[in-house]
Amino acid sequence: MRTTFLMLLLGLMTAPLPAAVRGDEALYVGGTISHLIPDKTEGKFDTSGETAAVFRSKKGEVTIPYRQILTLEYGQKAGRRVGAAIVVSPVLLFSKKRKHYLTVGFNDDHGKQQGAVFELSKGSVRSVLTILETRSGKSIEYESEEARKHAGK
Repeated sequence: MRTTFLMLLLGLMTAPLPAAVRGDEALYVGGTISHLIPDKTEGKFDTSGETAAVFRSKKGEVTIPYRQILTLEYGQKAGRRVGAAIVVSPVLLFSKKRKHYLTVGFNDDHGKQQGAVFELSKGSVRSVLTILETRSGKSIEYESEEARKHAGK
C-alpha cells in the first residue's frame, strides 16, 4: 500500500499546491473522484457523521461511508518556506512547513474502487485518523515512522 500512496502522492505533487491548510479546512488534492470534485478543491473533511465521512466544498461534496473504506494511509511532505522567507525574514529559509496527507481507498455506491488524497490541517490529523480507523475498522498504514509519531501511534 505504501507504493500506491507514494505513487499517487508523487503524481499529484507535480503541480504547485496552495499553502498548507489550517484550522478545520481540508483540501481534496486529487484521485479518482475528480469528476465529482475538481482537484485542489478546498473544503472541510467532516467525520462527525455516524455512518460516513463527508468532504464538503463550494464545488460539491463527496460522501465516503465508513463501511465501504478499504484502505487508509497517512503521510507527510516537508518543504521550505521560500516565499514567506524572502518577504519576511531570511531566518525562515531554515524553517520547514509540513503537509499532512490522507489517502482513502473505498468502494463507491456502484461497487467500483475509488481513491482520494486529502490534505488535512496539522491540528485535525489525530482526530480524523482516530475516527476513520475506529468507524471503518481498518488500520491506518503510515508512510514513515515520523508520520506514525505525528499521529500519536
